[in-house]
Amino acid sequence: MLRLWHPLVFDVQTMQKPIIYQVFTRLFGADSRSPLPHGDAATNGCGTMGAFTGKALAEIKSLGATHVWFTGLIEHATQTDYSAYGIRPDHPAVVKGRAGSPYAIKDYYDIDPDLATSVPARMREFQNLVARTHKAGMKVVIDFVPNHVARQYASDAAPEGVADFGAADDTHMHFSPQNNFYYCTGQPLHAQFDLGGYHEYPARATGNDHFDAWPGVCDWYETVKLNYGVDYCGGRVAHFDPVPDTWQKMLHILLFWAAKGVDAFRCDMAEMVPVAFWAWAIKQVKAEYPGVEFIAEVYDPSQYRAYIREGGMDYLYDKVGLYDTLRAVVCGHASASDITHRWQEVDDIRAHMLYFLENHDEQRLASDFFAGSADCGRAPLLVSTLMGGNPTMIYFGQELGERGMDAEGFSGRDGRTTIFDYWTVDTIRRWRDGGKFSGRKLTAEERDLRAYYGRVLTMANSEKALREGLFYDLMYVNPHAPLFNPRHTYAWLRRAEGELCVCVANFAAEAQDIELRLPQHAFEWLSIAQSDAAEATNLLTGERLAVALRPDRPMRISLPALGGVVLKVLA
Repeated sequence: MLRLWHPLVFDVQTMQKPIIYQVFTRLFGADSRSPLPHGDAATNGCGTMGAFTGKALAEIKSLGATHVWFTGLIEHATQTDYSAYGIRPDHPAVVKGRAGSPYAIKDYYDIDPDLATSVPARMREFQNLVARTHKAGMKVVIDFVPNHVARQYASDAAPEGVADFGAADDTHMHFSPQNNFYYCTGQPLHAQFDLGGYHEYPARATGNDHFDAWPGVCDWYETVKLNYGVDYCGGRVAHFDPVPDTWQKMLHILLFWAAKGVDAFRCDMAEMVPVAFWAWAIKQVKAEYPGVEFIAEVYDPSQYRAYIREGGMDYLYDKVGLYDTLRAVVCGHASASDITHRWQEVDDIRAHMLYFLENHDEQRLASDFFAGSADCGRAPLLVSTLMGGNPTMIYFGQELGERGMDAEGFSGRDGRTTIFDYWTVDTIRRWRDGGKFSGRKLTAEERDLRAYYGRVLTMANSEKALREGLFYDLMYVNPHAPLFNPRHTYAWLRRAEGELCVCVANFAAEAQDIELRLPQHAFEWLSIAQSDAAEATNLLTGERLAVALRPDRPMRISLPALGGVVLKVLA
């Protein structure tokens, strides 16, 4: 049982808080002023790795980023024909969108040709991108997609002696521990939609654990499930000895990219791959490349601790916990006091939880499907960034208020930025300004929002109390205060030697004058000296003021609408 009256204290020990800037690589440098829905690359254009110049990376770094997740770098299935470069075309019936899904990997050993200025030089361009990112003082994160591959996976770039997935499979068996795929023996792929002449025999299981020959339009029909030695249709029995062939292939792929300077892998749908594989593979990768980090997409809280403690993951998505709670608070469906419950549920592993408000899977905060206004993200940004030393991630354009309300093609108008189409994200186009990043094409509101993101994300590492200090949740003592509304207000302390930060987030659309109580226990636990008029600085505005630091006298604070304060007190 959660003890909600408890003072709610934990310690975070880290030298630097990871701030991850996720960018959809194909869209970053796309500059068409009037892209057409369902347009091809020739019509709508396509961004390349070359758009990430030293200037561009410096601009990303200035937000406070420590890592850049270049989403969609590995070669994936597409409707664009690159056969002139020796790349086999993909059948359009098993490609989502004109550009294709970056999670339908076609060649684990190659860079997507869309992203190259010169297709034959795409790997060299990638290595130059890695070098530029490192020179800018940031780490490189790429996708690792271990659960599934594109229907027509075929590597033309694998090192000599590396066999393709399925090359040695016994296709007469639905399951064999040494097969790379699961087969629907004796059946062709039928699907619940028109395959347009695409033939597959025998049919292979679809990526979202669909084990018959009839995937539907809502399935991951463009992908094939990989076999890690688990017989899903035979009682989920695991066959891990001897080590399955898929394990060996995937370890080789991880080491291949680590050798090219990749600093971290964002592991797509990691929970659909056995923990035992991660324990085996991560140990070997880290033995050779100790600094490489692993970020796991895991949505089942009951599996969190296994993927961290047994599997060896460094960080996990905190989607069903903090993200869902912050979204509910922003939309008026939950109380800000619920935030306390969410971090308590993962208190023992909280240093491993990755916080975010947007990513490529989720709807844009400013979209009509979420909050409808980018300003509604200011308060939750304070919470997700300043509660602890665990990682925070933002999605490109979030800092500009990108709404994701275009109808780009395959993805439709759904409040997300497409990952399937050739398109231009207008806020990014105007921010880039042809590579000059002058800011002159942004609106005043966009410039102000980006400056706010920069202040919050930067202070997370520049301020000692926020980077590595103790955390103290103030909600248990404040719901009974006369001028404190726990439905719209969340408050906490961060404390390091010589510094105290009083943080308050206001989710309400109106400004509030509140009285914030600090309990006697906080003064004792955090060794805070009492004062009738302690000097404080609001790190968000630079305003200086005097505040009471006493357990018997509430601190009076004025909160802006949809924002908050971060008061730094030398104590």
